[in-house]
Order: sequence, then structure tokens, then C-alpha cells
Amino acid sequence: MNESLTVLIERNAEFDAEFVTEPYEVAWAREARWFVVLDEAPEAFDFRLDTEISPDGLDWCPLEGVSTHVADQRVTSWAVRDFGGWLRVRGAVTGTGQAKGSVFLVLKA
Repeated sequence: MNESLTVLIERNAEFDAEFVTEPYEVAWAREARWFVVLDEAPEAFDFRLDTEISPDGLDWCPLEGVSTHVADQRVTSWAVRDFGGWLRVRGAVTGTGQAKGSVFLVLKA
């Protein structure tokens, strides 16, 4: 049986302009899946999300081969692999309004 863990990274966060989530140490995991759950579906703005990686939780770069995810519904998700030691999400909200919601990280060994 695989080991798994679900982590709530951001709870009831307000997303506007540019933001980054809290980082999470994931070196033990083989695969991960992000879930972003907004309180309401986005209507008047773009909500773009990118996965970033780090060897130490301090210095960050984009994870290559993973495209930007555009949240056009209330719940969005994407998988990542081959990510090294730490993960976080960098996001941007453009247009009018802001988003409020939560970010979950699901890990599997």
C-alpha cells in the first residue's frame, strides 16, 4: 500500500495580484497533486497558477514541463512529478476582483 498525505497549505486565503503559497517539504514523495478550491467560480478575472520547486525551501524556480494552470472553475487540480525537495504555488490574479479560497497538496510515496 502506498503512503499518502493531504496537506492544507492555505485556508480561506485572499488571492489578488501576485502571490506565493507557503512552501512544503516533499522529498519523501514520488508524486504530488495540487487542488485549488475557490469559494466562488472566477468570473471577471484570470487566475493563473504555476508550480515552483526548491532544493532548500529558500531559493525557487519554476518546475519545467508543467504548464500554467488557469482556474476557470471553482475547483482546479494538476499533477506534478520529479520535483525534488520542496514545492509551492506561484499565482497571479488579473482583471477585476479577487479570489478567496484554499490550496491543498496531496502527496503519495
